[in-house]
Amino acid sequence: MEPMSGPYYIRGAVALPEAELTWRFTRSSGPGGQHVNTSDSQAELRFDLARTQALPEVWKRRALERLANRLVDGAVLVVRASEHRSQWRNRETAAVRMASLLAEATAPPPPPRRKKKMPRGINERRLRQKKQRSEVKRGRTGRGWD
Repeated sequence: MEPMSGPYYIRGAVALPEAELTWRFTRSSGPGGQHVNTSDSQAELRFDLARTQALPEVWKRRALERLANRLVDGAVLVVRASEHRSQWRNRETAAVRMASLLAEATAPPPPPRRKKKMPRGINERRLRQKKQRSEVKRGRTGRGWD
């Protein structure tokens, strides 16, 4: 088996740990003629998120929380790729997809939004326009509009 083309970096110097990845290959569905019936070109990549030592503890907690609905047995992240005809390209696609999923899931939360005070002029203008509008509408009631 050929080595994969990269370390696939999640963020910074943290990469997908080759030793903790489990690969499985099956037959792809879809078109492809006689070739597709004989080759296992669909790639399935599994990564045990709960047991990994490669991710910092904070990242691991974040990822387990954010990817909870995608995890199998509450701990294993599974990614499948079958869009290419060659197993090699599907492996690459699955690994890249896994790395980007983990990068997104381990990203720090965005900074909290700071509430800013509304400028007084804006508020006064809004109230003035409301008053004008109500005057216009009040002028329509009664005389001559029946």
